[in-house]
Amino acid sequence: MGARTVLTGTTLTVGELIVLVDGAAVPAVAPEARERAALSWRTAQALAAAGRLYGRATGVGAQRSVPVDEGDEAAHGLRLLRSHAGGAGALLPARQVRAMLAVRANQLLAGGSGIQPALIDALVDAIRLGVHPAVNEYGAVGTGDLTALAQTGLTLIGERPWLSGEGTGPEESSGPDGGPTGRTENAAPGGGFVASVTNPADHGPSDAGAELAPGPVSVAGMQLAPGGVSGAGAEGEPGGASARPGKLRRSQVGLGGAASEPESEPDTGWAGPSPAAVRAAGTAAGGELATAAQYVVAPAVQLVTLPGPAAETVYVPVSAPAAAAAPVPNVTATALSTGLPAPVVLQPGDALALLSSNALALGQAALAQQELDVLLRATHAVAALSLAAVSGSPEAYAAPVHALRPYPGAARAAGEVRRLLGLPDRPRRRQGRRVQDPFGFRAFPQAHGCALDASERLREVIEVEVNCPSENPLIDPDGTAAYHHGGFFAAPLGLALDAANLALLQTAQLSAARLTALGDPGLTGLPPFLGGGPAAGSGTMILEYTANSALAELRSGTTPASAGHAVLSRGLEEAASFAGQAARQTSRATDAYATVLACELVVAVRALRMRPAQAESLPAPVAVLAAAKAVLPAATEDRPLTGDVTAATQLLPKLAEL
Repeated sequence: MGARTVLTGTTLTVGELIVLVDGAAVPAVAPEARERAALSWRTAQALAAAGRLYGRATGVGAQRSVPVDEGDEAAHGLRLLRSHAGGAGALLPARQVRAMLAVRANQLLAGGSGIQPALIDALVDAIRLGVHPAVNEYGAVGTGDLTALAQTGLTLIGERPWLSGEGTGPEESSGPDGGPTGRTENAAPGGGFVASVTNPADHGPSDAGAELAPGPVSVAGMQLAPGGVSGAGAEGEPGGASARPGKLRRSQVGLGGAASEPESEPDTGWAGPSPAAVRAAGTAAGGELATAAQYVVAPAVQLVTLPGPAAETVYVPVSAPAAAAAPVPNVTATALSTGLPAPVVLQPGDALALLSSNALALGQAALAQQELDVLLRATHAVAALSLAAVSGSPEAYAAPVHALRPYPGAARAAGEVRRLLGLPDRPRRRQGRRVQDPFGFRAFPQAHGCALDASERLREVIEVEVNCPSENPLIDPDGTAAYHHGGFFAAPLGLALDAANLALLQTAQLSAARLTALGDPGLTGLPPFLGGGPAAGSGTMILEYTANSALAELRSGTTPASAGHAVLSRGLEEAASFAGQAARQTSRATDAYATVLACELVVAVRALRMRPAQAESLPAPVAVLAAAKAVLPAATEDRPLTGDVTAATQLLPKLAEL
C-alpha cells in the first residue's frame, strides 16, 4: 500500500494537498466525514420538503425569486450545470484541476452543502484514478468558481469526458462547447465518446479517457434507456459511486447480468472496452462504430450484451432524449469499473451545492503558495552567498536588531542568513570595513521578512477555506435551518494573494539590486561584471537585463486583483473579489521570481569563485556553495549564460532544503 492522505473535511493542509495533486499519496475518506456529509444531505432533503431552498426550488442570481415547478428540481439542476458550463480560454493544466477536485471533495466532507455523498465519492475516485475534467481558464470573478465546477459537474454525471495526463497542449484545446476538441476528428457517426488509441495494451493512462465528444449511440437499432448507471452508495443513496467492483472480462456478462470475477491481467490504465467488443458493437449497429482504432467510452454507461455465440459486451452512452423510454432488454444496472469514476445520477439540490465554492482558486493558490514557499526559503541561501561575495556587514542580521522590532518574518530571514554563514547572534565588529552596505544587503531581512509573513498568511487562509463549508445555502446539520449567506465571497483569499504578490515584488527588487552590486568592482574588488577575459569583456553584464526583464513581468502582475469591480446578474451581485485572477498572478509572479533569483545565484557563485582569500571576508555558506559549484560551470570567459540560469533555477528547490 502506498501513502494515503485521509480527507476529513477539517484538517487538510497545503502540504497534504500537494502530495495528493502530485500522486505521491492516494486519497481516503474518513468514515465520520462521509457520515457528516450524508447527514447534511438528509437534512437538506428534509428542509426542502418543508419549504423552498434557494437554487433547489428557485432560480439563481437575479432569478432567485422565480420558482421551479414541483417535480422539476432534478431537471432544473441539470439545466443549471449546463447553463453555467460556459468557461472560455485555454484548458487548465491537469495539476491545477486535480487540486480543485481535492479541495472540493474535502470541503464537501466538512458538511453543510446538502449534496449527495455519491458525488463526493466520484470526486475522490477521479483523484485516485488520475483523471480530471476539462476546465477552461476564464469564468470566475471570486464569488464561486461557477464555470469550472459546472464543467466538473457535467463530467461527474457523464455529459463531458474525463481527461488524463499531466498537462494540456494544442491537441487539448477547447472546442465550440468548451470541451476538448481531441487529437483527431474521431467522433463516432452515431455519437459517443471516442478515444483515438489503436491498442489499449500499447498505451498508458495518459491516453485513456481523453479527447472525447458526447452524443447518443444506438445499438442493434435500439435507442438505449436513460439514466447514468452507478453502484448504490451507503444507506441506499441513489447514484452512489461507493460500490466499486473489479474490472469485468468482456465475456463475463450474459443475459442474467454481470459476473464478479475480476481480471487477473495487469491494469494498463486503459479506460475503455476491448477492440473485439467495439467491432461487435459496430457490426450490431450496422457498421456505425465499426473500426478497430476507436473505442467507445460512455458518459453515462449501460452494459449491453450483444447477440452471438460469444457473449460480447460494449459500453455505450445513454441518450438524453430517451428519458421516457422503457428499459432496454439485456442492459444491466451494474456499476462498471472502467478506470473512470462511475457516472452519478444528479439529484435535486446537487448542482448549486457543487457550484458554491472557490475550489479552483484555492487549488491554484495552494500550488502557488507551495512554490512561493520554496523560492523564499531558497532566497536565504542565495542572499547569504551574495553577502559573502561582497564581504558584507553582518550587523544588519544581528539578533538584537530584530528582537527590538519583533516581526516574525524579518527575524527568521536574519536568523537563516546567520545560520548559513555560521555567524553568531551578536557578530563582532570588524575594522577597516564599510560602515554599511547598500539596501540589497542591509534591508534584506526587513523586505524578505514581509514576503515570509505574507506567504505564511496566505497558507493560513487557504487552510481555513479548504476545511470549511462555503455553500449557499448552508445546511445546518441539526436539521433546523438552512442559512443563505455570502461565505462564497473570496475576499480573504484574494487579499492574501494580493499581499503575497506585493511582498514578493519587494524582495525580488532587492535580489536584482544585489545582482547589480555583484558587478561593481568597488564592492567586490573584482573585475567589472566578473569578466574573466580581456578588460573590455562583458562577463555577467547581460544577466542584469535578464533579471530586470523577469522583474518587470513580476511587477506587471502586482496590481491588486481585489481592486477590480464587477456588477453582475442584473445588479444583484455588485462586487467581486477576483481571487482566481490573484491566484494566477501569484503563479506567474513566482515563475518570474525564480528567474530573478537564479540570475543572482549565477553571479554570486562566480564572484565567490573569483574572490581572493581575505582575512576580512565573510565565510561563504559551505553547503550552499558546494551544491552550486556542482552544477554551475566555472568558466568565466564571455559565453552564453542561458544554460547557467537554467541550471541555477533547477537548483533552487535543493537550496531551499539546506
